[in-house]
Order: sequence, then C-alpha cells, then structure tokens
Amino acid sequence: MRIQPMFCKIFSARSRFTGSGACGHWQLVGTAEQIVDALEDRYVNCGADGYNVMPALLPGSLDDFIALVLPELRRRGLFRSEYEGRTLRENLGLRRPVSRYSRYPHETASA
Repeated sequence: MRIQPMFCKIFSARSRFTGSGACGHWQLVGTAEQIVDALEDRYVNCGADGYNVMPALLPGSLDDFIALVLPELRRRGLFRSEYEGRTLRENLGLRRPVSRYSRYPHETASA
C-alpha cells in the first residue's frame, strides 16, 4: 500500500472520532447562522482575536462565506465594516514614533 492511500485511511478513521476533517483544523459546516453561532461562542467563551478562513472550494466557498457569513458577523457586531484609522498603526492604537530625521524638541530652529 502506498503512503497516500494509507494516510487517507488513517486520517479518515481518525476524523470520525475527533471531529476534525480539515487536517486538524476546526471545521464548521452549516447555515450562516449556525457558523456565526459557533464563531461567536468560541470568541466569547474561549477568546480569539481572529480566524483564518480555509474554504473547501475556491472561489465558491469563499464567495459563500463573504456573501452569507460576513453580513451576519457584522449584524452581531463581531466583524467591522470599516477601519477607524487610515494606517495599521492607527488601528492598533500605537503612537507615531519621532522620526530620526526630524529635529529633537530641545533643539531650536536656528540649530
């Protein structure tokens, strides 16, 4: 038996018991509301600062996620529609550092 078919047999048997069919990643299947319920539960009860979306089929699954799941996440206030700041630094709440090319505050204009 070749490695690939053996891996598939072992993995498919393992996924029946662990519930993880996406190579160990958390896999959600259901309606948009069911998926958002699960994402919200994990966000609220377990803590999360974001998710990586791994669509099963491209571009169809990703299009479905954008069209169906994102609006429900936004409706519940779990996903922003716009960023507040114009830069990543502003959105992270970081102050802009002093440029090493600018004059230091203690210097005068004539220096």
